[in-house]
Amino acid sequence: MERPSWVGPDIDLSRPSPARVYDVHLGGAHNFQVDREAAQRIVEVMPGLPRILRANRAFLRRAVRYLVGQGVTQFLDLGSGIPTAGNVHEVAWSADPGCRIVYVDVDPVAVAHSRAILGEHDNATAVHADLRRPREVLAHPETVRTLDFTRPVGVLMFAVLHFVPDSDKPAEIVQEYLDATAPGSYLALSHASLEGEADRAEEATEQFRNRVTDFSMRTRAEIADLLAGVEVVDPGVVYLTEWRPEPGDEDPDPKQMSTFAAVGRKAG
Repeated sequence: MERPSWVGPDIDLSRPSPARVYDVHLGGAHNFQVDREAAQRIVEVMPGLPRILRANRAFLRRAVRYLVGQGVTQFLDLGSGIPTAGNVHEVAWSADPGCRIVYVDVDPVAVAHSRAILGEHDNATAVHADLRRPREVLAHPETVRTLDFTRPVGVLMFAVLHFVPDSDKPAEIVQEYLDATAPGSYLALSHASLEGEADRAEEATEQFRNRVTDFSMRTRAEIADLLAGVEVVDPGVVYLTEWRPEPGDEDPDPKQMSTFAAVGRKAG
């Protein structure tokens, strides 16, 4: 396999990654054959998955616009993946060019792409780190340079916490990030669930576990528990297309999404 110039020698091109498999489902070009093969097998089991992931990206856009509308101009995007079209910096800057963004991902390919796309922008950066280690993420020089934690920050966890098993205590991880933020900060997240009516979701989950990485589906109640540190804004913890849909985002059967979304504000 020809190694692209932006892919360092330490990146394993023989194993699929969640970020690149997601990129395949979104129709992106930042992936490899091994990722496309894994994505194809998962879609064979669950044909509706690309639709769900597109709905998740639409939720990201709505949530970021909402946060900018609430005066938030700083974003910490955890498990950001590959910043294909319509990602946080594009959405935020279209509303306020002064917004500052830190992308964080454990996949070096995702980080390499992020840095290439962002170029020399002083108010956006990408950090190679594991979101399960909040202290390392928060103390990273690029995080410290880019974000001012004495002012509100939007902590973003879109479609990533289902990759964090219960043994890693995801609620404690979320709370540690929130503890580092100022009052008036927000948490926005989406999370896959076996609640709902997506066809063959359990089979697709098993395929993902076998071919890509661990995957922990959670109930609506368990997802709500992850938001214990914030005041959840209307309409609460709902299916993706039910969270403040804009024209074109609606869905006649939101339960088919089998993914919940929510935004909450840190009081104080």
